[in-house]
Amino acid sequence: MSVTAYVMVKANTGEADRLKQQMAAIDGVERVSIVAGDVDFIVTLSVETPADVKDVAAASIQGLDGIESTQTYVAMD
Repeated sequence: MSVTAYVMVKANTGEADRLKQQMAAIDGVERVSIVAGDVDFIVTLSVETPADVKDVAAASIQGLDGIESTQTYVAMD
């Protein structure tokens, strides 16, 4: 069984292409979409456990230079 989560990412840099590439290279990241609206990216995760969601969202994505904040939603279906 895998866990699907969606991470809303706000960036404080104009380097959207660099951030998209860096996030896409993280293990567990299935898709990175640049979006218009309140956030800059929606990142789809597919990982093994809820703890992996935390590792990817809080550690890996938040740790990238230029990321301002993230908000994570775990799919319930």
